[in-house]
Amino acid sequence: MARIEKSEMVKLPILVMMMSSMVMTMVESSRPVQRAGDVDRDDSEIFRRYLLANGLGVTPPMGWNSWNHFSCNINETVIKETAAALVTTGLSKLGYNYVNIDDCWAEIARDDKGNLVPKKSTFPSGIKALADYVHSKGLKLGIYSDAGYLTCSKTMPGSLGHEEHDAKTFAEWGIDYLKYDNCNNDGSKPTVRYPVMTRALMKSGRPIFHSLCEWGDMHPALWGSPVGNSWRTTNDINDSWLSMISIADMNEIYAEHARPGGWNDPDMLEVGNGGMTKDEYIVHFSIWAISKAPLLLGCDIRNMTKETMEIVANKEVIAINQDPHGVQAKKSSITALWDDIEIPANSIVEARDLWEHKTLNQKFVGNLTATVDSHACKLYVLKPVA
Repeated sequence: MARIEKSEMVKLPILVMMMSSMVMTMVESSRPVQRAGDVDRDDSEIFRRYLLANGLGVTPPMGWNSWNHFSCNINETVIKETAAALVTTGLSKLGYNYVNIDDCWAEIARDDKGNLVPKKSTFPSGIKALADYVHSKGLKLGIYSDAGYLTCSKTMPGSLGHEEHDAKTFAEWGIDYLKYDNCNNDGSKPTVRYPVMTRALMKSGRPIFHSLCEWGDMHPALWGSPVGNSWRTTNDINDSWLSMISIADMNEIYAEHARPGGWNDPDMLEVGNGGMTKDEYIVHFSIWAISKAPLLLGCDIRNMTKETMEIVANKEVIAINQDPHGVQAKKSSITALWDDIEIPANSIVEARDLWEHKTLNQKFVGNLTATVDSHACKLYVLKPVA
């Protein structure tokens, strides 16, 4: 990582998030891309150039995924209505552009030509027609498969052994995003199975965002950069404070590996699903934003409350997530001392509270102190002014 000298730091805004037990900080900077082992180095360079050259994942993806709220209870009507709701609510204008179908969309068996078959009872019009509809709204369609023989639900085939065929099918349908899971495989390492799909997507003729859903088992942050645009660093989230905060802690370990073109993925957002309080959802959304995580909503977009909308539509917080520098926040102690966050000691600093939408009247020297309620947070952008 390139080190920023203190003389330069005066010119750069710094993000600080205060919680009841920690402060997370992020400094805007540039840095060289680090390569990781276990994937062939020649292939790594080719893959990486391909992913970045097509403009995929330059900032973390934003959109919606069906799993957290609907699980397997999905159909083309839900997908169409969700796409329409992203537009009518104004969320698409904020960057929420991916409409991602998760597991359970296909029949259990392929057809006689080896093709995946959309489930007739729930997707009677087919995926190509659905993609055309989503694209007509100015949005992008994502789909789900698995680097195994069956997906995690065991209700449809995986893509192991069919990678090129399926990637070609996805491209022909107009798919823009692939979530690639890790269930029911042959026991080989993900570092062997996942690059096969990467090569297949390269040959498909269509740029498709490649989301590795390996659950963090083999630390994909260490090898995912040349293989995909994002990689799951943790197990599945559920709609509870304990799950959310423990996943945030696991994801933070890999902060140095996030960068434009490749992002740490702590799983989809639970905001609006009802299992946490408003303050806890604000913490959830704030951490995902400063962690440069994909902002994939997991609630029912068609029936969002005003409270949920206020959280997920906070333009200032979204701007932190979409910052082109792509630096993920890291934890430090609760006291925000200038020395800890690399601000010159005598600097006078202006603080903007992103959840109150106001710049504080007081200027700060040496440190910033705030009272934070249990299960709540404070999120500030600090700007040295003298």
